Amino acid sequence: MNRFRRSWPWWRCVLTGWSALAFALSAYLSWHYLVGASLIGCGDPGAPGCDDLLNSRWSAVAGALPVSSLAAGVYLSILVTSLFIGPATPAPVRCLAWRAMLVLVGAAAGSAVWFTIVQKWVVGAFCPYCMVTHIIGLVLAALVIWRARVEFDDDSTGLALTNLEDACRGARRRSVWPLAAIGLALAGVLAASQVAIIPASVYRSGQSQDNLPAIDPRTVPLVGSPNALYVVNLLFDYKCPHCQRMHFLLDEVIRRYGGKLAFALCPAPLSRQCNPYIRGDVEEFKDSCELAKIGLTVWLADREAFVDFNRWMFSLESGDHWQPRSVGAAGAKAVELVGPEKFDAARADPWIDRYLQTSVQIFGDTIDPSGKALPKLVYGARWVTAEANDADDLVWILHDSLAVPTP
Repeated sequence: MNRFRRSWPWWRCVLTGWSALAFALSAYLSWHYLVGASLIGCGDPGAPGCDDLLNSRWSAVAGALPVSSLAAGVYLSILVTSLFIGPATPAPVRCLAWRAMLVLVGAAAGSAVWFTIVQKWVVGAFCPYCMVTHIIGLVLAALVIWRARVEFDDDSTGLALTNLEDACRGARRRSVWPLAAIGLALAGVLAASQVAIIPASVYRSGQSQDNLPAIDPRTVPLVGSPNALYVVNLLFDYKCPHCQRMHFLLDEVIRRYGGKLAFALCPAPLSRQCNPYIRGDVEEFKDSCELAKIGLTVWLADREAFVDFNRWMFSLESGDHWQPRSVGAAGAKAVELVGPEKFDAARADPWIDRYLQTSVQIFGDTIDPSGKALPKLVYGARWVTAEANDADDLVWILHDSLAVPTP
């Protein structure tokens, strides 16, 4: 037992165990990125936090290499090197393992800081799996730097002897921080590459095997002209951040098509209160059905006022991060735009529930197995869920996935 404790003191057990946990979490996130499955405990597709972050451009480098895979490689390397720092390992190998580990934990700590900043101030949503991994990275960095300083200065470990092989010569306290700084620099390179390299648009597409409900563009909310040659159905939720970004691209895309393209707005709330195709309710979408009905009420009461209402629903209140409107705020804005009498009269019209059911049926007939549900574009039997970076991306997605001719 004493021999085991000498070989595996508490700090080494913590180091190995926590690096194994961080590796498992990172590997799980990598699997999610590759297959598009839902994360356990993260709710339904589109839930803020998991979905917003892991389906954003910040989840990969250049839209191709998932950062979770890089993290898995780093933590696996820390796990492996932790097996070679015990007293039974030759001193030169131990020294090399400590040096490699210092670089690795520096990279882990730098990445943890960077992606925490991204979640807080860029995406505005947190992924619990990511945050646990980041906390582990910071703890491991502190533990390894503390212990490396002790090991390099303790002659009893054999690391500071001057007759070691070249790989270990000069290992002292002063070599700890430069090695960790190399790892921090590597994390900085990752951050810089993510900022500098704008990835291609991300989208998944398919074709429905069912006969989708027909929508008359002259009788539903529309962005563009009802006489447009190409009318694409846009399924959305007023609480979906991806939908918010998509809406601000529509006018520019319509302009490029010279009026030949229009988007029929089909609310498809991500709530089981009115959408039976949602597997489970998520707190963030509890008011989605009511918000959709308020929007349809405004359109029914005054089609011109709906344009202002819809734009207001997706506009920024302040700063650079969008926050969904509450039911109270949306209701007050609707009454302000159309007046209380017209709003109450339109709210009682059964058309609102019928059209909402039609939109939800289209959602159900074009279920995306990847779990990335909205926004969804439907043209004929073809559908696509997309995250476009700009109008150029959206035009390409319309052509490549829905076969809409280019302008």
